[in-house]
Amino acid sequence: MTRPRILVVGAGFAGVECVRRLERKLAPGEADITLVTPFAYQLYLPLLPQVASGVLTPQSIAVSLRRSEKYRTRIIPGGAIGVDLEAKVCVIRTITDKIVNERFDYIVLAPGSITRTFDIPGLTDHAFGMKTLAEAAYIRDHVISQLDLADASDDPAERASRLQFVVVGGGYAGTETAACLQRLTHNAVKRYPRLDPSLIKWHLIDIAPKLMPELGDKLGRSAQEILTKRGIEISLGVSIEKAGPEEVTFTDGRVVPTRTLIWTAGVVASPLIGTLGTETVRGRLAVGADMSLPGHDGVFALGDAAAVPDLAKGVEHAVCPPTAQHAMRQGRHVADNVIATLRDQPMSPYVHKDLGLVVDLGGMDAVSKPLGIELRGLPAQVVARGYHWSALRTFVAKTRVLTNWTLNAVAGDDFVRTGFQIRRPARLKDFEYTDSYLTPEQLRAHVIEADAAQQ
Repeated sequence: MTRPRILVVGAGFAGVECVRRLERKLAPGEADITLVTPFAYQLYLPLLPQVASGVLTPQSIAVSLRRSEKYRTRIIPGGAIGVDLEAKVCVIRTITDKIVNERFDYIVLAPGSITRTFDIPGLTDHAFGMKTLAEAAYIRDHVISQLDLADASDDPAERASRLQFVVVGGGYAGTETAACLQRLTHNAVKRYPRLDPSLIKWHLIDIAPKLMPELGDKLGRSAQEILTKRGIEISLGVSIEKAGPEEVTFTDGRVVPTRTLIWTAGVVASPLIGTLGTETVRGRLAVGADMSLPGHDGVFALGDAAAVPDLAKGVEHAVCPPTAQHAMRQGRHVADNVIATLRDQPMSPYVHKDLGLVVDLGGMDAVSKPLGIELRGLPAQVVARGYHWSALRTFVAKTRVLTNWTLNAVAGDDFVRTGFQIRRPARLKDFEYTDSYLTPEQLRAHVIEADAAQQ
């Protein structure tokens, strides 16, 4: 008899935790495990702003999936662009652009999310995102290059536009990005005697009335006060009306000359979910409390791409937020449910009470709310970094991050560019490949054609 085929899509927190649990709990001959991912590493997303600011190196938060020889999961380097649930086929575009079909008996969908954008003129052409390792490394190069170019310019208007920076999104990603990059420019400008530090201006804007409302009023205000004291101009109830190569227009009518627009205004589920043709909740796949897809045996979804009921809240229709702590626990739990299905045992619902939130604002500044306890300053920073450090999956990753933190605290930054800017500019639309996915009609036609070719 052939072994059951388990296919896991996505190597984020949810996908990797699921694969590792399956490897530990399944006997080698019990099932074949395959993982589809464009990159053979797990990216620790919460620390991306620290990569952009140079506190951490890119390699330190990219945890290799091939480091250990004991792992038996087959890795397909590519991206899933369509899933036919009836035929039990996942269509994959490999890194060589070859289209292949991967058949499965069980599938775990954890493709994550992409940056949420709106129909704003010029947004995808002129904004940067903060969702991938390449974007974080690119933004660091770009920001330092703006200081270099401003220093080399004798045009006051050009200097003004190069030394103003706009971050859209007052959630965790946007707030931490603005905080970390502001520290980068504040420290770097000391090495540019021709530049007036007062010309460097950071803008953090969000359409919401509060900064990071999930933290509560007190901590949200504390974070806002910290950033304001650093000179970051915070505008709430404001968004972008249009974006150009050298200026951005806000919805309140202000026109800000800038060459740097960073867009972090939320995420949406991967476009892969749209190829399934099943029910969604605000774009996320509607699943049961056990993370199975109703009406489809052997199909599970979790993480950012699934609307997993949050039973711990005790509120009807509540769904788990797209956070790392939920994704990691969902990954382990869905693995247990897949194994239970394989062994004809009952599945169990996912229940996890949120442990709290941490926001690292760089240096000694942070706000945290572990287990409902509000912390600020150094205690909050200890909790924030302690949580991130403990969540890193391998000893090697923990060592790299701790070494980077220590070295940066002692020696500071050299403000070195790696050279990405010598090629054509890359923006938000160039990093996430959102135009690669099939429509449901294209998917079905492809599967039928592939089946006919095999007969």
